[in-house]
Amino acid sequence: MARALFDPERGYYTRHIRTVGSRGDFSTSVTLSPSLGVATAAWLKAESGILPRVRHVIEVGAGDGSLMQTVRKALGWWTRRQFTFHIVETSPVLREQQQKRLGSAIHWHESLEAALARAEGNAFIYHNELLDAFPATLVEWSAAKQRWLEVWLPESLHPHQHEAAHYSVLRHTAFKDGQRCEIHPSIRDWLRNWTPQWKSGAMLSIDYGGEFPQLYHRRPQGTLRAYLLHQRLTGADIYANPGRQDITADINFTDYRAWLAKLGIEEASHQTLAEFLRPHGAPPQLLDPHGAGSAFKCLVHRRTVCAS
Repeated sequence: MARALFDPERGYYTRHIRTVGSRGDFSTSVTLSPSLGVATAAWLKAESGILPRVRHVIEVGAGDGSLMQTVRKALGWWTRRQFTFHIVETSPVLREQQQKRLGSAIHWHESLEAALARAEGNAFIYHNELLDAFPATLVEWSAAKQRWLEVWLPESLHPHQHEAAHYSVLRHTAFKDGQRCEIHPSIRDWLRNWTPQWKSGAMLSIDYGGEFPQLYHRRPQGTLRAYLLHQRLTGADIYANPGRQDITADINFTDYRAWLAKLGIEEASHQTLAEFLRPHGAPPQLLDPHGAGSAFKCLVHRRTVCAS
């Protein structure tokens, strides 16, 4: 998954991603409505009231730049000029789109560590549909062996090398034989790498997923899937077009929240996208309690004291 998405020469995000939206492989809440940008701007204003000395804003994985553009516009001229804006983007294709849209008002970085260094560790951070692009490790429950096995390619099952204490899936033994789930060591490692440099601020995380084990209710094959020209691909089709289609998996927010708590970062709120957007004029499809408005979660975490 890492190679298919991020290989420097052939990766989907580095070379082949199409325009996000109706002409691309997938749409996001940003492409459907400006309400997410308006809501994010309102969140930034509220957080700056709590942490008035934080003057840097970092978006991680900014797509085509639409969300940052809307956020800056919604903040208004006076509030906008009080902040320095940064984007963390590893995709050359997307960075070019962002630069064309946003101009010279933004500072670009290859990593969140670099952006935080520029902000001297004090920043508001937000990301939308970032975590679902992190490489996932696929595991399968063997009832006969009473253990989780890792799925390798070509598809075969092997003992995994991950510590069960870090992943709620690996501590669960009540699934039926053959149940597949995903774990995200990549996200855990990412959090551990940059959070020691984060001194103060708040983070808004928006992504699709849920709590474990409800996340896998009626999903015996797990949540791993691909998208090509708005077509959802599962099973063997996930492997059919490496580097030319998006590959994604839902986020296990039970693990994500636990990892941040262990790193000493306080959770301030946890709500659905519909709840986050409702005060800001979102279209019906984003407020549908049975659709995207429920599938997507919005978590706010706050860092008010520098980690020792």
